[in-house]
Amino acid sequence: MKEVLQKAFSLLDNETENFCALSDKIWEIPETAFLEYESTAVLVKALKDYGFEVSEKVAGIDTAFLGRYGSGKPVIGILGEYDALSGLSQKSCQLTKEPLVDGGAGHGCGHNLLGVGALAAAVAIKEYIKESGCSGTVIFYGCPGEEGGSGKAFMARDGIFDELDCAITWHPWDTNRTSNESSLANYQVAYRFKGISSHAASSPHLGRSALDAVELMNVGVQFLREHMLDSARIHYAITDAGGFSPNVVQPKAEVLYLIRAKDNTYLAELYQRVNKIAQGAALMTETELEIDFIKACSNFVCNDTLMQVMQQSLEENAPPTYTEEEVQFARDIQNSLENKANPYLRQSSRYANEADRKFILSQMDKPIFDFVWPFANVEGDMGGSTDVGDVSWICPTVQLMTATKPALVPGHSWQMTGVGKSSIAHKGMMYAAKIMADTAIRLIEDPEKIEAAKADLVAKLGGAKYECAIPKQVRPRAIAPK
Repeated sequence: MKEVLQKAFSLLDNETENFCALSDKIWEIPETAFLEYESTAVLVKALKDYGFEVSEKVAGIDTAFLGRYGSGKPVIGILGEYDALSGLSQKSCQLTKEPLVDGGAGHGCGHNLLGVGALAAAVAIKEYIKESGCSGTVIFYGCPGEEGGSGKAFMARDGIFDELDCAITWHPWDTNRTSNESSLANYQVAYRFKGISSHAASSPHLGRSALDAVELMNVGVQFLREHMLDSARIHYAITDAGGFSPNVVQPKAEVLYLIRAKDNTYLAELYQRVNKIAQGAALMTETELEIDFIKACSNFVCNDTLMQVMQQSLEENAPPTYTEEEVQFARDIQNSLENKANPYLRQSSRYANEADRKFILSQMDKPIFDFVWPFANVEGDMGGSTDVGDVSWICPTVQLMTATKPALVPGHSWQMTGVGKSSIAHKGMMYAAKIMADTAIRLIEDPEKIEAAKADLVAKLGGAKYECAIPKQVRPRAIAPK
């Protein structure tokens, strides 16, 4: 089996140039949630070229697809993403903010790397299954709309992940580590108010202001913040203020809310409280209210068994090394940061082992985190949300981080877009592919680990079952205009 494993890894080495070219191609055609048509075509063609059986438009989503190889158990899913972010266009490898297209989209979260790195891992797993003749199925999941769209949640609602024994994914970052962080569940909801227009000076008494309703709702939510759990978050954006004429009582207005909580149960309760505030605002202003549920995602459920398997793989497979030119480029990018705060200084307290904590602190001045991070036994909270959470409720799921950018460069930044085609990014992507493939192969060779991972999930859920919060009639929608 060692020889077969080496052959799978050699395939990754031999195909590195092709995988990097695929990632660069997707970087060059940034597409936002549910509009990833060209990116989908690139990945679907690659899957077919590598011998996968491809299913397109899964769950009724134009840009969702699967690539399958093998037969029998275990069935291992590799999750890929490829959507970009609005407003983060940036020229490659520049040290100043220079958008390629003013106001255009860009891969400021590295999903060009995420999708292709996951595909490369699936290709290596396929090679192992083929050469070893073992039982097993690998499925690459093309998952659209992670950024603000919760594509995986829509896919989960339709049972797309139900056959999996476990799922593996990764995210481009500045560290090489097994992620043991939970995420926040969230709902995205639009609240639309309809009033009556009138002359704001001569007949204000005849009008009913939808904008007043939005503002009163927002004030009500501000007071709610004092009476909700500290871990919960509520954000909003006024997406329609009713027009540009202050001398008209605004007959329509809309506010978009993102409501987050640590678990699905509390989130559902918090959502109802926000709804009551909106209903109260409509009552106070004598306006009509429409509540438009757009999307939701679940909190991520960490899996102890899978994290241990992945951490072992990380510790037995050294991360990339870097040239003097790459190190200097990383320093230069760091010098471009507007905010040089270091979140890891605070997070080092999660390491109960004093030696691990001291090691982490000793590495903080590096321009590239070129080491494997020790595993912190205490679960953390990433603070954000991901639709990988929905998959983690359905089957044991594990997530990897690898260094694809200079240390401390924040996600969703022009700097992260700009380094997305760099050699640092390419090295991190291929390292991620190797670790994910190695983790999957270890699980194929030791099916008892998968059973233990399933038991971990049952214990973590405590009898709860996955229920997608998105109503059946709600369909995925683009978050940016075509």
